[in-house]
Amino acid sequence: MQESVRVDETPLERVQAALFRERANGLLQDPAFDHRLERHFPALSHLFGSLYGSRPDWMDQLAALVVQSARSWQERPAELKALDAERESNSNWFQSNRMLGGVCYVDRYAESLAGVRERIPYFKELGLTYLHLMPLFLAPEPHSDGGYAVSSYRQVNPKLGTMAQLQSLAAELKSNGISLVVDFIFNHTSDEHEWARKAAAGDPEYSDYYWIFPDRTMPDAFEQNVREIFPENHPGSFIQMEDGRWVWATFHTYQWDLNYSNPDVFRAMAGEMLFLANQGVDILRMDAVAFIWKQLGTSCENLPEAHTLLRAFNAVTRLAAPSLLFKSEAIVHPDEVALYIDPAECQLSYNPLQMALIWESLATRDVWLLAQALERRHNIPAGTAWVNYVRSHDDIGWTFADEDAAELGINGFDHRRFLNSFYVNRFPGSFARGVPFQDNPKTGDCRISGTTASLCGMEVDPAEAVERILLAHSVPFSTGGIPLLYLGDEVGQVNDYSYAREPGHEDDSRWVHRPRFPEEQYARRTDPSTPEGAIYAGLQRMITVRSAAPELAGSTLIPFDTHNSGVLAYQRPASAATGGETRVLALANFSDSPQTLPAETFGGFLPAAVDILSEAKLQLDDGVTLLPRQYVWLRVTPRY
Repeated sequence: MQESVRVDETPLERVQAALFRERANGLLQDPAFDHRLERHFPALSHLFGSLYGSRPDWMDQLAALVVQSARSWQERPAELKALDAERESNSNWFQSNRMLGGVCYVDRYAESLAGVRERIPYFKELGLTYLHLMPLFLAPEPHSDGGYAVSSYRQVNPKLGTMAQLQSLAAELKSNGISLVVDFIFNHTSDEHEWARKAAAGDPEYSDYYWIFPDRTMPDAFEQNVREIFPENHPGSFIQMEDGRWVWATFHTYQWDLNYSNPDVFRAMAGEMLFLANQGVDILRMDAVAFIWKQLGTSCENLPEAHTLLRAFNAVTRLAAPSLLFKSEAIVHPDEVALYIDPAECQLSYNPLQMALIWESLATRDVWLLAQALERRHNIPAGTAWVNYVRSHDDIGWTFADEDAAELGINGFDHRRFLNSFYVNRFPGSFARGVPFQDNPKTGDCRISGTTASLCGMEVDPAEAVERILLAHSVPFSTGGIPLLYLGDEVGQVNDYSYAREPGHEDDSRWVHRPRFPEEQYARRTDPSTPEGAIYAGLQRMITVRSAAPELAGSTLIPFDTHNSGVLAYQRPASAATGGETRVLALANFSDSPQTLPAETFGGFLPAAVDILSEAKLQLDDGVTLLPRQYVWLRVTPRY
């Protein structure tokens, strides 16, 4: 790649020279790209240089990256360029109180991409503005880790459809006001990916795409500090290849970790990312962000270079796909989760702490841990948003910080054992019917699988389960950011205990909460006398009210202490742009008995209030009584 250059040549001069040569060979000059290059190149150059500046070819690699970006921009469809311009002028579009997310597996929810397209009228009925299609690219069969072992980022799994169909679906979703979200699995590929096949065949170029060593010397050194993620799959972090070499596989044996210390890997993955953006993908869920950088002598998790990588990828998208957003998936300590949330890194992030503590509050009927988290860890930088959810495709892990729990007199280890026992029905009186994932009976450690309905007790007491389902969802629907529904939960779908009979699923209990489309339950969603209808109507009411309440836009949250361990509360202020005089005060009773909050609790507000969900008027100077599992969103006016 290197050629004769001036010793004192700057990175920008090197890039400009490379662009000049490419334009002589057919690359079109575009003022829009040149303007963004001028604006964003200093950041990209700094970030790329901090990762690869010790290499003699780093400026040539940077120049090749910019040329690659320019070519991708040239190929970008005109309608996507128009969307880029629109969203650049409205960069907080995803902060709207009209945002609502849905997530599903294509095959299980709709059989194929064509089936997803047929469900667009329902998505509009529900109010979706964001649709996350779980991994749908080519992957090994039958063991694909639910699609997270990618064999090609440019080929859709043939059972689901084609890349042309995905591009067409993305366009139709956009025309209906729905943004497309897909997973970008960039920590690893499957061992069937073309790069991995070439590496396995001994190709030195592609062997350097992965962490491959000739013997156990370096693997043993790394494993002094690296934890095992799936010890039941394989010990340590390395597996032996057929030729005797050892390759890094953090997760499953068929998922090989990419080597980002090699800039060729960065450029290759940037190319895959921009390709997906040009198919019409709006948001990339950045999978396993905590693991993407390795360094000897460390845990190889949450290293500073992981953040630099994300920022560098962001800088590339600002050049060639400026409307693309990143969503981080970091199921780590809450302090580490927060570090990935930044307008220049990941504009969106899952909120695993809120999710876990909603379930904790349902089990304990005590809201102190959840209230503490909302006060201490909810507010994030401007220009970013949480993706709040009750459950996802994955298991539930108890990600609260032990030091937070200790402040409330809770032993984190013992409390996790209790929660695991409660949600897999090993605790007397539990309503939950979850299934253990990665269960270790000797230590009591496990994570939890199960649909929302089953975890809320639908198989035990449907009436109470409906109340718990709606109570649980009232929190993500009112705390800001983007509320996310796992599709099927909105009609109370229960566990699919037949999962173990499906090839490739028998050893992964998470498939219990990934059931197929429940057609009969959806047919009952308009009948309020059924559990399905009651859940659907309750969620629809939240969606409608939220979209009309300016206080529920954005993400800012103000704590509110009820002095009652059973009642969660927080305030959502209206912005100055909408008048800013009122707030929504959310109250949620997680206990199994009525709770009365005395008048003095509300001394900071004028007496008149209205529950915007039921439209009932209240006088706060009379106090407020909540029935078991009742939630209200009170529009209140502070006393100033």
